[in-house]
Amino acid sequence: MTETVDVPIIAPEVPAYAHPGDAGADLVSSEALRLAPGQRALVGTGVRIALPEGYVAFVVPRSGLAAKHGITVVNAPGTVDAGYRGEIKVILLNTDTEHAHDIAVGDRIAQMIVMPVPRVRFIPVDSLSESARGEGGFGSTGYKKDGVPA
Repeated sequence: MTETVDVPIIAPEVPAYAHPGDAGADLVSSEALRLAPGQRALVGTGVRIALPEGYVAFVVPRSGLAAKHGITVVNAPGTVDAGYRGEIKVILLNTDTEHAHDIAVGDRIAQMIVMPVPRVRFIPVDSLSESARGEGGFGSTGYKKDGVPA
């Protein structure tokens, strides 16, 4: 069974999970607006939370909005730290180059995922242990087409 974490909240509409087992709870817009093609906007949710120490909330896009309308969260995932007590706002971007998208009060605009986060102690060293990946960075894994590296 999954651990349940109590999170105090002030919100006109409490985030809800659409289905059992969902990782993200839906955040809804507290304002109406139109996102023109290529436009971004900081959109209020009216949600304020008090996460316990050792937890973080990530604000991520909703796949349906992205697939159907090109609406995404610019800084995904947006990070809500345990000490933050202000309103959670979402930076939305309309990536559609031709169509505007209207958002009404109460529309689901993003998801919030709450996760435990360990505190890390950074230890300065002169070298790092070897790994299979080594220093391979962006695109270093490539792909193969017909068994030939591309």
